[in-house]
Amino acid sequence: MPKTKRRHCTLSRIVKSIRLIVRGDSSHPNTSVSRSEDSDSEDRLARIAWRVTFDPYLAEWQLTRDGEPICTPTSKLLPVRKDGVPAMLKIALIEEERRGAEVMSYYDGDGAARVLAHEGDALLLERAIGGASLIEMARGGGDDQASSIICATIARLHTPRRHQRPGNLVPLRHWFRSLEAAARHGGAFAAASSAAQQLLTGPTEEVVLHGDVHHGNILYDRTRGWLAIDPKGLIGDRAFDYANVFCNPDMALATTPGRLQRQAAVVSGATGIERARLLKWILAYAGLSASWMLEDGESPELPMAVAEIAAAELS
Repeated sequence: MPKTKRRHCTLSRIVKSIRLIVRGDSSHPNTSVSRSEDSDSEDRLARIAWRVTFDPYLAEWQLTRDGEPICTPTSKLLPVRKDGVPAMLKIALIEEERRGAEVMSYYDGDGAARVLAHEGDALLLERAIGGASLIEMARGGGDDQASSIICATIARLHTPRRHQRPGNLVPLRHWFRSLEAAARHGGAFAAASSAAQQLLTGPTEEVVLHGDVHHGNILYDRTRGWLAIDPKGLIGDRAFDYANVFCNPDMALATTPGRLQRQAAVVSGATGIERARLLKWILAYAGLSASWMLEDGESPELPMAVAEIAAAELS
């Protein structure tokens, strides 16, 4: 695949550059502007930054805006229309999102949103239009149904393709380095790390992994059904992709007495993954999630609670 030019930088860098120009920074001697204009500059700078980010692709792919831009720490998104059809323009800001774009292309619309265009950091996806939500389904008494839908979607994502896998996939073992470091805290962290080591060094059913399957990353489209978005670009044992289900959709449901045990039966029955092996992956993933939260200075209460439940089931 030929290399494509990167045609944007992060919004913060764009805004900073424009702000220097507006304020007449000494490094821009020919672009000095009266400081009296600075009072209303922030909103104007943000609008300019968004245009610098999205406008080249709006023009090249003949897109029209269809909503307000969305900013996340890892990507910038803009609802658009392509020939009248709803779509989402996504600009990757980190390597993980770039890998995800390659995986979305690899899925080729089977169990995932279709890729309409892809160039460099920019990805144009079909936009799911429908009223159903797996989050609301699970919270509203349809937890078993939601888990079954997730299992069916993951199975489609794991189906072998005729075309070659993306070449930039990250081995699952690399993701578990944070858990290895957290194991020194003992308790559920140590148990999760031990489970992860057993799983990562044992036999695997290796597939291209989505890496972040949960109730909010599978969307409903009235025409095409349930579609996954936002993969992370991993490769490893297929059972890993089912583990995050047990930490979602929220603390109240994930830690409801008997919930993990019931959903383990649902997922094991739908996938053929042996229950004890599934529980080990739940424990390992929950510990990993908790270790990431520690690194980010957040409370790991939810994943730690799930890890402890899974560990108790294994004992």
